[in-house]
Amino acid sequence: MGHYFTNEQLPSDIKETTCVVLGNHFKFLTDNGVFSKDGLDFGSRLLLEVIPREEVGGKILDMGCGYGVFGIVLARVTSHRVDMVDVNHRALHLSKRNAKLNGVSDLVSIFESNCYSNISGKYSTIITNPPIRAGKKIVYDIVMNARNYLEDGGNLYLVIRKEQGAKSLIVDLEKVYTVKVLEKKKGFFIIQCHL
Repeated sequence: MGHYFTNEQLPSDIKETTCVVLGNHFKFLTDNGVFSKDGLDFGSRLLLEVIPREEVGGKILDMGCGYGVFGIVLARVTSHRVDMVDVNHRALHLSKRNAKLNGVSDLVSIFESNCYSNISGKYSTIITNPPIRAGKKIVYDIVMNARNYLEDGGNLYLVIRKEQGAKSLIVDLEKVYTVKVLEKKKGFFIIQCHL
């Protein structure tokens, strides 16, 4: 998975996938070198289905956007502005194409950021499927430092598997957030961290 973070170029093999999320049809272009290249993964789908949409307002940040699923789906179903960031150039390129493909280009801003390195504003909602394979340091940078980029009363939503350390992560998150497990299914934990 090292190629993801160093932007090494694997041979490109763009494919189009389709899915229905929250009653909306989406098309996504995927490619080698991006997470879940075969289509929407179970954990991401579960997070999108469980997130309390009435609490998702204001400005949204899709941290580690990959080819754009969270940001594009939330832009479409909430009509709120979404910043979408990733460190992988191929993922960013796909996100831009997918935003156009799904008619939300006017609601999203897509740019490179290594975790929060290029983030300056604050958000009411941050959503992430943290890159577990990148290691604990990066995962913790994303989830623990989200508090510095959340407005008062804002929420971080994330998905993590039990086998990837969900229970110990929750203990650490509770030191800085009010934490609620919104759903547990097939080993996936959907977590809300309220500031």
